[in-house]
Amino acid sequence: MSQYEDIRYEVDGGIATITLDRPDKLNAWTRAMQQSVASAMAEAAADPAVRVILITGAGRGFCAGADMSLLQGLDADNAGEATSGGAATPVEAGGTAPGPDISRDYGGRFGYILRCPKPVIAAVNGPAAGLGLVVSLYADVRFAAQEAVFTTAFAQRGLVAEHGVSWLLPRLVGPAHAFDLLLSARKVKADEAERIGLVNQVFPQEGFMDFVRAYASHLVETVSPRSMAVMKAQIYKALHQDFNAALETADAEMEASFASDDFREGVAHFMEKRAPDFKGLG
Repeated sequence: MSQYEDIRYEVDGGIATITLDRPDKLNAWTRAMQQSVASAMAEAAADPAVRVILITGAGRGFCAGADMSLLQGLDADNAGEATSGGAATPVEAGGTAPGPDISRDYGGRFGYILRCPKPVIAAVNGPAAGLGLVVSLYADVRFAAQEAVFTTAFAQRGLVAEHGVSWLLPRLVGPAHAFDLLLSARKVKADEAERIGLVNQVFPQEGFMDFVRAYASHLVETVSPRSMAVMKAQIYKALHQDFNAALETADAEMEASFASDDFREGVAHFMEKRAPDFKGLG
């Protein structure tokens, strides 16, 4: 298993966990972290033993945003240096992943998270600010610990809604809440985040990762990896489609599913009243 800078990468029970690992800095984002997360995501996507990917933070924080030492002295000529670390590593799973092609729909520095054919869960264990909030928004599912706090922070730094947040955030919480969160940069506690749709569910602080892993394990043990990959791509593709186009995509993908090994296994395990034995992607 690869070793990365500023993160920890572990695989256990079909779950790949990417832990942002600068706890003394509340896991503030660095160039090395950017490249490490992208590379670890690619490794997880290509590993057939991995069914689900978790991203969380070490210590008491998720991610406090870009390391402020990197922001000092930036101007229009070198602004990209703060968080880039080079081009993001492409995320592939054995070549072409099942499902509609979304490779051209989601570019940018963090588009690889959306393109990853495996579900990505953000386990927000503490403060998520600025770029830390951005990373959580790119996850497919977000869980928050009771003491987690969210803030966009951009307006307080003289910045703007970066990395596609102006597109992502309104689709999660609606335009009214998006305006509020972006303009005020106020701190949002976990319960409010759940109420407005910023996170899927809030779990107790004690044992938080156990709750998150239980959800991830449910996906690993009971759900077809192929189905998850196709449905993830369907959802992100549909955000660029009208209803009829989304329906055509669904019809084509359903037909392809009938010819898949996972469909046959899905029927067989149900009829035989046993646990499923689906094939992994990679």
